[in-house]
Amino acid sequence: MGSVMEDRRLAKLGKFLALILRHQPERFALALDEQGWASLTEVLAILNGLPNFRWATLADVRNVAAADGEAGVHRFEVQGDRIRACYGHSFDRLIAYEPCTPPPVLYYGAPRPAIDSIRQRGLLPIGRQYVHLSTDPDTALRLGTPQSEVPLLVRVRAAEAYAAGITFYSAGETVYLARTIPAQFVALGDVSAPADARSAR
Repeated sequence: MGSVMEDRRLAKLGKFLALILRHQPERFALALDEQGWASLTEVLAILNGLPNFRWATLADVRNVAAADGEAGVHRFEVQGDRIRACYGHSFDRLIAYEPCTPPPVLYYGAPRPAIDSIRQRGLLPIGRQYVHLSTDPDTALRLGTPQSEVPLLVRVRAAEAYAAGITFYSAGETVYLARTIPAQFVALGDVSAPADARSAR
């Protein structure tokens, strides 16, 4: 197990990778393809050009990518000489995922003030490209409600939505994406957030 200092350095690296792969690639002139992939060589060059990350190596980037995020799911994926964020993108150009058949039920974590909007409009990708859903309720709460002490758990009848023409995408073992979920396919239920609930962003 690494030292506390090393763990903090890698956590900081993970946050920066999220910044450049999910939110602001253009700020660092990082080229992403239509599926969000970037060159590991280019990512490392960006890191080593910044005073706070001159220590970073390719092994460090791979270690961060291999680790689970705080929601217990992988935030990044590495294939050969490229890397991408698995989910959470917020920039304008839409990231492409392969459509998939969803499980019968998925979950979404929402802040309590959103209840009226969800009842009227369903689930919308507020601040992100996609609505982020999970097969696991706790993961959904951590992904969707980073600042809510008492979140809402939204149950999504995914199989019904899929049959009605809603397209779903897989973004990992337990994370699914959709552009929107109409209100008729969601049900609201009150739950308590796990004590250590945090966003995976």
